[in-house]
Amino acid sequence: MTVSGQTYDYVIVGAGPAGCVLANRLSADAETDVLLLEAGEPDTERKIGIPAAFSELFQSTVDWNYHTEAQSELHDRDLYWPRGKTLGGSSSINAMIYIRGQPADYDHWAELGNEGWGYEDVLPYFMRAEHNERGPSDYHAISGPRNVADPQSPNELSEAFVAAGQAAGLPHNADFNAGDQAGVGLYQVTQEDGRRHSGADAYLKPVLDRPNLTAETGAQATRIRFDGQVAVGVEYARTDADGGPATVDAAQEVILSAGAVNSPQLLLLSGIGPADHLAEHDIPVVADHPGVGRNLQDHLQAGVGYECERPISLADADSIWNLLTFLLLKRGPLTSNVGEAGGFATVSETADTPDVQFHFAPSHFVEHGLDNPDGHGFSLNVLRLRPESRGRIALASADPFDDPVIDPQYLTEGADLEVLLEGVKLVREILRAEPFDEYRGAELLPGSDVRTDEELIEHIRETAETLYHPVGTCKMGDDDMAVVDDRLRVHGLEGLRVVDASVMPTIPSGNTDAPTTMIAEKAADFVRSGT
Repeated sequence: MTVSGQTYDYVIVGAGPAGCVLANRLSADAETDVLLLEAGEPDTERKIGIPAAFSELFQSTVDWNYHTEAQSELHDRDLYWPRGKTLGGSSSINAMIYIRGQPADYDHWAELGNEGWGYEDVLPYFMRAEHNERGPSDYHAISGPRNVADPQSPNELSEAFVAAGQAAGLPHNADFNAGDQAGVGLYQVTQEDGRRHSGADAYLKPVLDRPNLTAETGAQATRIRFDGQVAVGVEYARTDADGGPATVDAAQEVILSAGAVNSPQLLLLSGIGPADHLAEHDIPVVADHPGVGRNLQDHLQAGVGYECERPISLADADSIWNLLTFLLLKRGPLTSNVGEAGGFATVSETADTPDVQFHFAPSHFVEHGLDNPDGHGFSLNVLRLRPESRGRIALASADPFDDPVIDPQYLTEGADLEVLLEGVKLVREILRAEPFDEYRGAELLPGSDVRTDEELIEHIRETAETLYHPVGTCKMGDDDMAVVDDRLRVHGLEGLRVVDASVMPTIPSGNTDAPTTMIAEKAADFVRSGT
């Protein structure tokens, strides 16, 4: 199917969680025609629905399979960055952890001049998106499309982590999304009946029968079309057997929801960005925006891994018995999101709120789970919640099919390394606490011979990896480097918005799927009201 040559009220680029929200909410008006373009394929890959299999989707056909530039503070390693390339985007390949961030994160957005983005402003949109199986409360709702659940079959190692965190002095926290993150506990997940519940499952599939909504997969946007300073449509390329270029018109708006990597890339390809960078690639300037692709932030994680003395980890999760348990009873190890438990703590004297986050896995998790050692094990990783380092997305060439330049510049600013080091030391303390005594075997990473701060820093530089949370590359604000205003309209242009994680001026304190969904819920109100 091709829709080339047709006109829609709204053309949305990218069917990640934000794009799916917008497609649903905007097409609720039967008089409004909406087109959703997705570069990837439909989300028919069976493993998408099996939570414990998420790392098997990495470097597959549903992954953009990006890599960063060599990182000077990480021994010049280029890091692998998985990003979802299918309906649901990264919500179809992530670890499903439901975390909103801290109230102070959003109050800070408002303090930066973004009216209407304080915590009290955004909380209703988090709740609008959510169906929380625990029931309604001051912080949670049950009427939203996205299902949020407690783990179906948490591993006893995850329970041991919660006990060990308390033994190390951290409080138990039963709800990280009720205002105070501090403490340890089991994470809630975006699952329904033990299966992944992606943005596409929640928002897109239930409304695909609407006659005014068209979703086209295998359609990679290559350029935004302009009439002067007004966005009027999108050029895209069919990536299926039919192939070939195509164009569509947007009578009202073009909305980019392609994510923190692809949204700035498409703006740059379309002549919106730093004029000198566009000139390097012979791209005519539509708008000189120095902030496009800048302000890149991400969560960098490092951790500790142990052998497990008892055969209870997720090492055998894919057995026939466990598969049958998953298919018939919707329970068992395959319902695990791997990062089952975690928490938040403060490790620096200057932080007013928790500044590190933990992710515990009842499994080895080496190089994104792609290089796990044999046998049973468990691991605990830590990240700095609000890193100071800032990187960039840039063009490698004017060819839209060339991967962009991704340079996070990890650990190049402020106290990022020091906070991560203190976090790793706390991780060791937790894993050496009494509740793990009956499970703990040999320490595999970094190894018991690594003892000094200098040796732990080397461990961080040799092994740290992304936790898949890139944001900020089309930031919201009113300063010279801001790309969109607080209604997510691109400064100086008409008919063009960006609605995804790229608009976040600073990274939220936690996983970014729920905040991205919230942003799209709020943006849908802006679009429908014409503001």
